Amino acid sequence: MKRTMMSLIGATVALAAVTGVAAVAAPDGEEQAAPGSASRKPVQRSALLCPTPTSSEVGETTYTAFAPSGAAAGADAKKGTAQLLPAGTVAESGDTGGSKPGEKGEKGKTAKKGDAGSEADAARLRTVPPRDKKPVVPLKEAGKPVTTKTDSADAPALVGAADGTLAPGWTVQQTTSVAAGSGRGLLGLTCAAPDTTFWFPGVSTARGRQDYVHLTNPDSTQAVVDLELAGKDGPLETPGGEDITVPPHTTVPVLLSTLTGSPTTNAALHVVAREGRVGASVQAGDAKLGSDWLPAAADPAPEAVLPGIPADATSVRLIAVSPGEADADLKVQLDTPTGPIVPAGLETLHVKAGMTTAVDLKDLTKGEAGSLVLTPADGASKAPIAVAVRVTRGKGAKQEMAFISSTRPVDKRATAADNRAEGSTLSLVAPEKGKDAKVKVTASAGSGGGTPVSKTYTVKGGTTLAVEPPRPGGLKGSYALTVEPQPGSGPVHAARTLAQPQGGIPAFTVQPMPDDRGSVVVPTAGQKLSLLTD
Repeated sequence: MKRTMMSLIGATVALAAVTGVAAVAAPDGEEQAAPGSASRKPVQRSALLCPTPTSSEVGETTYTAFAPSGAAAGADAKKGTAQLLPAGTVAESGDTGGSKPGEKGEKGKTAKKGDAGSEADAARLRTVPPRDKKPVVPLKEAGKPVTTKTDSADAPALVGAADGTLAPGWTVQQTTSVAAGSGRGLLGLTCAAPDTTFWFPGVSTARGRQDYVHLTNPDSTQAVVDLELAGKDGPLETPGGEDITVPPHTTVPVLLSTLTGSPTTNAALHVVAREGRVGASVQAGDAKLGSDWLPAAADPAPEAVLPGIPADATSVRLIAVSPGEADADLKVQLDTPTGPIVPAGLETLHVKAGMTTAVDLKDLTKGEAGSLVLTPADGASKAPIAVAVRVTRGKGAKQEMAFISSTRPVDKRATAADNRAEGSTLSLVAPEKGKDAKVKVTASAGSGGGTPVSKTYTVKGGTTLAVEPPRPGGLKGSYALTVEPQPGSGPVHAARTLAQPQGGIPAFTVQPMPDDRGSVVVPTAGQKLSLLTD
């Protein structure tokens, strides 16, 4: 490695705003302004990926796209476009693309770079282009969501981008209702930005679960991905997870139980793109508890916040993984509406390096919505962790599960699209005691009409505030919620719960609301940054 000093002039400023990677990072990963007169500018381009929603014949999926008003204000703001396009899929020669790789034995085996059989596998596998290339939920203006629905059992994955005034904060929500069958439930997902690494604590390869990871490549060159699994005893052997090739503009779903011969509950999945980048999403299905999407956890860090555990949760299971070289000893607390408490019998949680730890917290919230906050037990540990909880509502044969993963705080703005006239709950947690959070919540115009409404909330430090969010005046259709911390606010994390009962089953889904990273810190012309290059 060598360290090269480069003078960054006006071209760097433009590139930074386009790519969204110009923030100057401190050694601990926190964003800092560059010295001098560096400024924050809205990004000029965003990319999102939505996985294949369902293969059920009785499923219906709603896509909702939204961009906040005023996010790209300024004299240099250019009118933007935002749309998603269907992606291809990988199937065996002679297959129409309806099967999922790894579903049955060798079915859908993915060609691997470097294998003796790679050329034969590549010849056997082919990319099936989408049947329809028509844009999905094209967005033409900020401040008003656009929706579309499909009940197709072979609806494709979607890849797309937004630019200009629609790029900052562009959000797409994918909500699927499956009325019956093993995949029944309400499945909600905020479509993800492409990246090179993802963590999913809470996956399972055990009997009774069918967990798929969907890998989608947004670019014109192939991506090569490794899938790594860890359990309570450490890394699992996953020879089938190495060197997975994802062709350009294509999605590859992989059944996790086909990757290993060791059925494991409470596992953690690490997705690593060694070439290119992908979007990664996990769809978890349980024979008794229905199905939902498991969102990727925030990047491993010494602390974790999981907002939005419903008041009526009948079961909560916490799964943590320590991906570093040191064990993690954690203090666990539940931030309730009245203050932090320690769950009974869980003063500390020990997570061994490279392993997962799972704890059943039962009916943790006991009628009051809450958020879990994990911090180093000794106050000084730097061992990173990634955390998720599986939350269950209902009893007996009428139970439904959803997942909440650790999430980044809301720095400038976060958005949840596809809120309905009934069934939405907004959860806000201020995890640091003594540091109250003050946020403005804006309900957008409805997709079919309505007047935006804003309301300001104060969340006392160490507490969770769960509220029925404001609704637009004269609402028609669905709407988006935008959360914006106000000047002087303490740290705040957010999540949105959408509940839509299905024949007595309390179907629900929870979407964490991390900061949308709609702006970046860029240096002024002539400033110098130290760039680390190979």
